Amino acid sequence: MSYKHILVAVDLSDDSERLLKKADALAFALGAQLSLVHIDVNYAELYTGLIDINLVESRNRVIEEAQQKLNQLTSDAQSTVTHTLVSSGDLAEEITESIQNMGIDLVVVGHHQDFWSSLLSSTKQLLNKTPVDLLMVPIRD
Repeated sequence: MSYKHILVAVDLSDDSERLLKKADALAFALGAQLSLVHIDVNYAELYTGLIDINLVESRNRVIEEAQQKLNQLTSDAQSTVTHTLVSSGDLAEEITESIQNMGIDLVVVGHHQDFWSSLLSSTKQLLNKTPVDLLMVPIRD
């Protein structure tokens, strides 16, 4: 099977570079397009009213910083990077929407193999909702 458009979900940690290099090598070997997505927490949903902050300004700043980091990550890519997206909300829903909107046929995600990830893993959600192939790259801490 040959993939044509690969989506890499990154969390913008130091591990994102390793994950992107692996996905980029695969995309380059297959002649596939490569896109990146970063799904951030939706701060407006977490707002309890106990603190006085301007959520719109904070949200815009977070989006700008994340977009800059995505651009830095892709600067050395061998493959054609077609999209770098910053979104917020539920990881599985946002990735599923990206799959439908961009014609993605492979999603690459990292999975930490530690205690907390065994309890709070978002990977299980992806396994249950992702309508295309999913490549899970183990990230050992």
